[in-house]
Amino acid sequence: MASADEHDPEHDEDEPPEFRNTALSDALQTQDLAAVAFALRHGPTVAPLTPAGTADATGMADAAGTAAATDEVWTYRDPKTGEVSLLLFSDAEHKPASLPPAVVLNSPGWLRAYLGLHEDDISTVLFDIAGPHPMQATPAALIAALDA
Repeated sequence: MASADEHDPEHDEDEPPEFRNTALSDALQTQDLAAVAFALRHGPTVAPLTPAGTADATGMADAAGTAAATDEVWTYRDPKTGEVSLLLFSDAEHKPASLPPAVVLNSPGWLRAYLGLHEDDISTVLFDIAGPHPMQATPAALIAALDA
């Protein structure tokens, strides 16, 4: 048994969190929404954050992909159709460099709450859009899978 003075590297509270959900990465390989929902219910969600100092009166993304306030999840609004997409990643390393650089690691309950709040505004949820196993779902389908 380790004494209080010994350093336990496996329980280092100063270590930064890993911005990944390995179970989600595995589930995306199957392209099965039930498996993806299971991974999301039991692990974190990696999402890009809105760049500081950007704003949009709607609270969702504008054509440049900005949102209402800092520390909010970044969404993409298609400039031609106005449709909004929520982009999520199984690993921060799968996020394209063209998206905002900052990411957030959200708790398992965050996605369900976020979708419940913005279901009417979001047309599509995109997972690992640049690969290795991209997938998409409607908010309604993802909510149903999360609630199953």
